[in-house]
Amino acid sequence: MTVTRFAPSPTGRLHVGNLRPALLNWLHARKQGGQFVLRIDDTDAERSKEEHVDAIKRDLDWLGLGWDRFERQSERLARYDAAADELRASGRLYPCYETASELDIRRKIQRQAGKPPVYDRAALKLTDEDRAKLEAEGRRPHWRFKLDQTRVTWTDGIRGDTNVDCASVSDPVLIREDGGYLYTLCSVCDDIDFGITDVIRGEDHVTNTATQIQIFDAMGGRPTAFAHHSLLVDEEGASLSKRLGSLTLESIREQGIEPLALLSYMARLGSSDPIEPRASHAELIEGFDLSRYGRAPARFSMGDLAALNTRTLHVKPYADVASLLREADVPDAIAEPFWHLIRENIDGLDGIPNWVAILNGGHAPVVDPDDTDYVTLALARLDAAKPWGAETWKAVTTDLKAETGRKGRALFMPLRKALTGRNDGPDMAALLPLLKR
Repeated sequence: MTVTRFAPSPTGRLHVGNLRPALLNWLHARKQGGQFVLRIDDTDAERSKEEHVDAIKRDLDWLGLGWDRFERQSERLARYDAAADELRASGRLYPCYETASELDIRRKIQRQAGKPPVYDRAALKLTDEDRAKLEAEGRRPHWRFKLDQTRVTWTDGIRGDTNVDCASVSDPVLIREDGGYLYTLCSVCDDIDFGITDVIRGEDHVTNTATQIQIFDAMGGRPTAFAHHSLLVDEEGASLSKRLGSLTLESIREQGIEPLALLSYMARLGSSDPIEPRASHAELIEGFDLSRYGRAPARFSMGDLAALNTRTLHVKPYADVASLLREADVPDAIAEPFWHLIRENIDGLDGIPNWVAILNGGHAPVVDPDDTDYVTLALARLDAAKPWGAETWKAVTTDLKAETGRKGRALFMPLRKALTGRNDGPDMAALLPLLKR
């Protein structure tokens, strides 16, 4: 069975950059009839906040991206201890005593010499006496995974055949000086234990994937299938990384963006398929195809998202807004036809109250001075034609045309403005029977 996961760190609010892997993993799992795991990567106790865990859940709930299993890394430290002991025993995890400043100096020297800034494995040359002396001085080791300096290859779900020369990569740090675990080891343990079969994430993790494949092998686990999507850029092609703080899901929600509009936009961004509004999660799942995604940067535009949001409202089912209309005191008997009429004439759900006011006569009629006599006559004819039905508008305006000689815009617009206070809107023939007057 296909099992995917989304593994955010609870150090801040989710943004569109986080949403991309969350959505793609969710869609992939649902398309395959599999499971989606929400895993909170909270081993960094100092930066992880419970309020952010709650916010992550709220954001995913708002989007309708439910999970089948919930896990927290902070509850699995004993598992990581055992994995670390196993790697130490096999000689793949070794202690290093360099400080951050010492490592920085080494990297600068390597760059100046035209060499890649790769860790030189100096710690492997330390004797037991050397290590004891360093620890007596108060130094505490961080622990690195000893990579096989070979080329790691895999078939990437988006990039195709991919390889990384691990001879050009530093042995990754798996455990900090304070004993805290880094993502690289914990993620492999979790993927093995939870039966994760597929991981979809950003292309900035390609090198991490190569090192993690080696950790999978060292732990006797079977590596997951990997796919690396392109990163987001703005409309000018610049990286969005510095702007993601202003593109949180919370801020997007506060701007009135519909969940399905955001999902429809993000689900097709960076793929060869057109971005179109979808009326349900089922439609998103049905149209998902990982092979359609390319390696070119995905251009994110709030303007395009806002435009899609409007189009999404145009296809939003009545069932999704029935409770809102009831709260707005729209009678159940007319609520569904009322929604189908107004949904193409609003830019957001906050536009509903304006149309409810029109429905109930709680708006200011607009009558141009030159149209006063005509509007007075027309409203009298409409009053005489009560109760209003599906044919009333056509019958009354046909008679008014014969009586006044008006036609086209001069015939219809003054009456629309008087009845709705607007010069645009839905078909008046369909709207009229719903109005209170």
